[in-house]
Amino acid sequence: MTSRELVRRTLRFEKPPRVPRQAWVLPWAEQRYPEPVARLRARFPDDLMAAPQLYRAPLPVVGSRYEKGLYIDEWGCRFDNIHGGVIGIVHEPLIAGWDDLQRFRTPEEVLTVDTDAVRAFCRDSGRFTLAGTLVRPFERLCFIRTMEQAMVDLAEEPPELFGLLRRMHEHYVREVEVWAKTDVDAIMIMDDWGTQRGMMVSPRVFRRHFRPMYEEYVAIARRYGKFVFMHSDGNILEIIEDLVEIGIDALNSQVACMGIAELGRRFAGRITFWGEIDRQILLAHGTLAEIDAEVRDVRAHLYADGGVIAQCEFGPGAIPENVLRVFETWQSLDTAPETPGVAI
Repeated sequence: MTSRELVRRTLRFEKPPRVPRQAWVLPWAEQRYPEPVARLRARFPDDLMAAPQLYRAPLPVVGSRYEKGLYIDEWGCRFDNIHGGVIGIVHEPLIAGWDDLQRFRTPEEVLTVDTDAVRAFCRDSGRFTLAGTLVRPFERLCFIRTMEQAMVDLAEEPPELFGLLRRMHEHYVREVEVWAKTDVDAIMIMDDWGTQRGMMVSPRVFRRHFRPMYEEYVAIARRYGKFVFMHSDGNILEIIEDLVEIGIDALNSQVACMGIAELGRRFAGRITFWGEIDRQILLAHGTLAEIDAEVRDVRAHLYADGGVIAQCEFGPGAIPENVLRVFETWQSLDTAPETPGVAI
């Protein structure tokens, strides 16, 4: 069975022979721990991956996304990277006053996807492939206006905000359709909605402005036979039912801060949990026994004849041995005999 079919059976709750896996290795880890990263990839190769960003037109970027210094992305947003291997934040708004909206442009270059090159990549990889783009309307608003001002905008709702959101959404609709016409398996949405304790905005704000956008992205993906994957950091328990209703197939989120058992009670068998293992405490400070226990909890509560992808992030602070242990434990659970009526 190919990795692509393994992931598809997982998303459809069709009893895959093992749990698919994916390690998110950030440039920080590659720079600091090259040998452990190489061992991890050799022992536990990913079953899913993102297609490379292959465009016919060069993107108008300045600097590098993960290098120290100024990075200007294809939208023109300016990130101040104070550490190598980790992208920084935006301090200087692209649209400081609403008069700047007249000069605002969306990046047409990202619509020039090299379809033939993407098709060849998907054919040759044998893996389940995500689109090489990130659809992120909430985060993009925060990048364009800065997070602080974006929160004010969403609270006050000036007329210009609706114009900006409309233009952003129209661009993302076109971008989703361009990628959906390639041979990728899934479209990718990425918006960080949560803090440690709850949503950064009320569910009402999400439902008013952003849920309709997500629904349109999913509808486009479905027309082309694609799955939809989503990442969102923090405690987003209040909107997971929305994501299920919209039709998100797989969700990468911090399951530990929302309660693994509660997530399983409400959503196991309804959406695939695309990881993860707690990166704030366990991967950085936990013992191997604690890593084992959390992996077992994820399996016991979230697995439902599929519906789980073994995933964690090897990023700042993570201990290489703990990251490796995550996948070793998943492997042991996949090969262990199950006793009827007893959770692994």
